[in-house]
Amino acid sequence: MAVLNEEQTMLRDMAREWSKNESPVSAFRKVRDAGEAIGFDPAAFAAQAEMGWTGVIIPEAYGGSDFGYLSLGLVLEETGRTLTASPLGTTALAAASALILGGSEDQKQAWLPKIASGEVIAALAVDEGPRHDPSKIAAQAEKSGDGWVLSGDKAFVSEGDSAHLFVVAAQTGEGVGLFLVPGDASGITRKPRNMVDARSHAAVSFDGVKLDDDALIGSADGADLLDQVLDRARAGTAAEMLGLSVQAFEDTLAYLKTREQFGEILSRFQALQHRMAHQFTQIELMRSTVEGALEAIDAGRDDIAQLASLAKATACDTLHLVSREMIQLHGGIGMTDEHHAGFYIKRARILENAWGNASFHRERYARLRGY
Repeated sequence: MAVLNEEQTMLRDMAREWSKNESPVSAFRKVRDAGEAIGFDPAAFAAQAEMGWTGVIIPEAYGGSDFGYLSLGLVLEETGRTLTASPLGTTALAAASALILGGSEDQKQAWLPKIASGEVIAALAVDEGPRHDPSKIAAQAEKSGDGWVLSGDKAFVSEGDSAHLFVVAAQTGEGVGLFLVPGDASGITRKPRNMVDARSHAAVSFDGVKLDDDALIGSADGADLLDQVLDRARAGTAAEMLGLSVQAFEDTLAYLKTREQFGEILSRFQALQHRMAHQFTQIELMRSTVEGALEAIDAGRDDIAQLASLAKATACDTLHLVSREMIQLHGGIGMTDEHHAGFYIKRARILENAWGNASFHRERYARLRGY
């Protein structure tokens, strides 16, 4: 477990208190029942921005606090525990990272203060098929005069329904580049996708979208930048998955301590104790990999890619186990919509596939290690 400084401890405690009191699972149920495409409560996101969470990794010069990725990971873990529906991870981590790592001074000045204030919701648009595979990007950005013309389809864009800004990966002729595309640009079509977690996952089409030359982040061959951004998105997603795992485990344990069967409290059955003990050890292992990846990003280490894949693969395996056990150990009530267990397993399956599933990251980790 990472050793937190005083500021990080205060931030974590604030996020835990707010999530528990202001954004419990019942708040997510209301969002789900509303059935709106944006998939989150704007008022709750505004409250997060007011508390400074949208600017945690953004430098102070652009309106942020520059607390680092581990600090933002702590927030995502706590909001993940209560299934808080928010574009925080997509906007303030994934898209913001692209600007922080590769943006010009003008690009940073134009967008980072608006992300830090919560004024702008930004989405990272990379994948074009049913599975995460950044090596299969077909979208094209062609030079045209003093600018670019962008065309292509992105299949599952998280927060794509509400995004004011897209960070789009496209082929440039020299490699893969990242482009800043305003959400109101002509030629953009959004189609909501109804996913099991009731969150925003839009199919977004870019049909001859005209962009200025300064829309390109970094160089036209920005594959390395894309990898760095994706690794930060993966580590942040793993932090949210850690929150889901911890809360699902705690809720299941509390249920076993109160439910009676055959005249005995379920938690006294040795077989069930073994299953809970196994989950506990896996969650602790998961925590070490997730916090290790976030700390590596903050330290600028050269093994970030390996640690991000290790964290995401471990998070996928662990959350899959814990969310499944939550359903099974709750018995019949866990299968009903009235109970929240179903919310956890549905969100879990979406996050397992976000930015690469366990198989993708095991293979990537092996290749990075030279196996």
